[in-house]
Amino acid sequence: MRFKSMYTGMKYRMMILLLCAGIVTASAQTKPPAVDKSPMDMSYFPCNYPVLRIQNKATEPLCARVVYSRPQKNGRSVFGELVEYGKVWRLGANEATEIELYKDAKVKGNKLKKGRYTMYAIPTQDKWTIIFNRETDIWGAFQYDPTKDVLRVDITPEKTPEAAEAFTMVFEKASTGANLLVMWDAVKASIPFTF
Repeated sequence: MRFKSMYTGMKYRMMILLLCAGIVTASAQTKPPAVDKSPMDMSYFPCNYPVLRIQNKATEPLCARVVYSRPQKNGRSVFGELVEYGKVWRLGANEATEIELYKDAKVKGNKLKKGRYTMYAIPTQDKWTIIFNRETDIWGAFQYDPTKDVLRVDITPEKTPEAAEAFTMVFEKASTGANLLVMWDAVKASIPFTF
């Protein structure tokens, strides 16, 4: 009887050992997710605000933050082809670009209350219509609802001497606040914010 009990205990331990080995082997074979082709990025105004704050060098309060994904040009013709003229574009890739304003602002003289908005653009060769929409956490522009637009402003894009490989959005300080620069391929658009 003692032998049978010992045999059952060994059998139980062996089963546990094999189960653990199987789990380790299975998890070792699991591949990590691939790096996103259009990684997410963030831009702040004042520029580098989190770094300045952690270094106790922030002299101004946080005014705005934009979160966007950065598609690559990869030899493609961007405006007029990849980004079609006259159609709503999510300003980047993946989830639609979002901006958070930490204080009331004006965009080209038009009031925009503090809060979080999805940003879209309708580009053409001569102008872009920039859209601030109150519906957030949206993938792409597939379910864009114009009835939820809060503000639309037109801006004039300009050609640049060098092409930007990665789609980029960055704030630059201006005399009355900041310009949100949108750059990709050989095109740059500037969205003026007054705080």
